[in-house]
Amino acid sequence: MRLAGKKPKLMFSRSDCTVATRETLCHDDFAIFATYRLIHGRFIGSLKVVRKTDNRLLFPFEGAPTIGPFDHKEEALRASETLGIQIVEGDIANPEP
Repeated sequence: MRLAGKKPKLMFSRSDCTVATRETLCHDDFAIFATYRLIHGRFIGSLKVVRKTDNRLLFPFEGAPTIGPFDHKEEALRASETLGIQIVEGDIANPEP
């Protein structure tokens, strides 16, 4: 089965730090890849979030929720981007080891 959708969109956040340590993570220390897939006529968000300082995959994880389904691709993409930003901000506030 061929999945329709766009190539993952890499989102770079604002530059608000220069040197990253475990205590001083910033948005630039993460890569967010947000996109969508068309499955059975509905759009499902697809997301990958990586902490670049240690290449740790933060999302998806085992048991991760499905993003959607949505009627429009823009909704799925927006939901994926929003969840990605929430994951990054949560990891900045409380870094996972």
